[in-house]
Amino acid sequence: MHPLDNVIWKALTTNQAHFAEISDLARRFSPEISLLGAIEQPTAKAYDSLARLIGTKPVGLFLEEPPLMPAGWSVESGAPMLEMVYEEASIASDSRLTVAPATQFVDLSAAESPQMMTLAKLTNPGPFAERTHELGTYLGIYQGMRQDRKVVAMAGERLRSPGYTEISAVCTHPDHLGRGYAATLMKELLQRIDARGEQAFLHVRTGNTRATELYRRLGFRVRVQLYYAVVRFDGN
Repeated sequence: MHPLDNVIWKALTTNQAHFAEISDLARRFSPEISLLGAIEQPTAKAYDSLARLIGTKPVGLFLEEPPLMPAGWSVESGAPMLEMVYEEASIASDSRLTVAPATQFVDLSAAESPQMMTLAKLTNPGPFAERTHELGTYLGIYQGMRQDRKVVAMAGERLRSPGYTEISAVCTHPDHLGRGYAATLMKELLQRIDARGEQAFLHVRTGNTRATELYRRLGFRVRVQLYYAVVRFDGN
């Protein structure tokens, strides 16, 4: 098995076990932290564990293929996605990649959570909750005067398992696209992850060609295609 196989389960049983809610063969993050959860193996017994864990609430799963759910389950939404792993720094060699010069970014915290939620809802980079920022470092770029400044771009760390950190919630307000903010934030995160002796990875929807091309230019390669599904248990 690759270290990133079933990566949500890996995270919730290792580096991020302290965030886990547990029921036998199932794990999930507390809902205010993340929608994500996982089962050890796609078996009926594991799905029974997950049903006991989530009750009537939805949960987001990373699956190897579109789900064939057991009786009593429904799929609320889903989409194929790519898992990409960082291999090498390619920023300097790609003249097409815009990196914002001397951009001032800040570490985001609970005080900025409402603005982070607003930006995530507007741009839909993936599941994001009011306490997602607690999972790792989140960086942001502000615009505006100090008293009314707004977070217009952000990126951060979500899943963490031994030797690996996921970059997630990479998003920019539509009014500020094309200025190199995403590349700037990701470059800083990549440097911090590398300094810890870890390897960065990320997930992106297969249809998001703009983001996928940016990640390729930054030095990421596709490891595998997965399927993201939001599922709910409806029956007994």
